[in-house]
Amino acid sequence: MNMKLLWAMLAYAVLAALAGYTLGDTSVVVGNGRVELRVAVWIMLGGFALKTLIAWGRFRAEASEESDRKRDHHSE
Repeated sequence: MNMKLLWAMLAYAVLAALAGYTLGDTSVVVGNGRVELRVAVWIMLGGFALKTLIAWGRFRAEASEESDRKRDHHSE
């Protein structure tokens, strides 16, 4: 696992823990219901983490394709 990815996931985890610890039972109105603010923050951080994982996977796939192209070019 890439160290940058590991640090990013660790940062998201720390932010989620801090949100759980510091945000009280404050709630916000979403649609017709109320959602605790800490849950909204956890959902947002989860979305950021998912987006980071998707970008990391895409980067790895593109790097793999590039190395395959270079290897094929050198073998010709």
